[in-house]
Amino acid sequence: MAARTSKKSDSKPIPSVWARQRSEPDQPALSRDAIVRAAVEVLDTEGVDALSMRKLGARLNAAATSLYRHVATKDELMELAVDEAAAEIHVPPADSPDWRAAVTEAAQSFRTTALRHPWLSSVLGQAGLAYLGPNLMSFSERLAALFAGAGFAEPSRAIDTLLSYVIGMSSTEAAWLITVARSGETEADFIARLMPAAQEATAPHAHLVATGHEDAVAAGTDPAALRDDKFAYGLEVVLDGLALRLPQGR
Repeated sequence: MAARTSKKSDSKPIPSVWARQRSEPDQPALSRDAIVRAAVEVLDTEGVDALSMRKLGARLNAAATSLYRHVATKDELMELAVDEAAAEIHVPPADSPDWRAAVTEAAQSFRTTALRHPWLSSVLGQAGLAYLGPNLMSFSERLAALFAGAGFAEPSRAIDTLLSYVIGMSSTEAAWLITVARSGETEADFIARLMPAAQEATAPHAHLVATGHEDAVAAGTDPAALRDDKFAYGLEVVLDGLALRLPQGR
């Protein structure tokens, strides 16, 4: 009887940079960390569409092919860039005495990071398996510990609710700020120029489309302060809703 041979597993590898063994660099001067830092700089200043291996190679004085020894695809590069940015998000310790204040601090830190890196929120759900990154996993774990310490029976659902709001608001706000930056004007000047045209276009339905910018321009309110207030108000509403899920007395 012929010997039975073992059958190799035909399972496909996980398509993520975090699931692939990191190879030793052939060029000590060119590291994956340096590539990722350069990628974040391009993303911050020029946006996702401008990012390419050829541009990074020129920025690092290296051939594009040499970059592929460290990062196999642009999708992997985006995973790494997302995780690099996620390292900047601060989450207070799980034993914080006031869970709402601690979650607010974490949410505000996420928003600040997302506005510092305007591409982050829009690509967070598109960058492959970005959630496998160590910094993003650490952020989720610390946030889960914070919610668990507050008494939430299902911390993951509380996190999903919070991040849906924070990412949604941050992506909209980042897109707005990109538009303002492209105009070459200050935010206040851009709004002042935009509002007359917007009011004329929406005159029949002005009561339905008022944005609040009109009052800001009229009163000389800082548009950034107005955005801060809007974010804080919505966050309070989200936390009010989450608080209802806590056991009585928590």
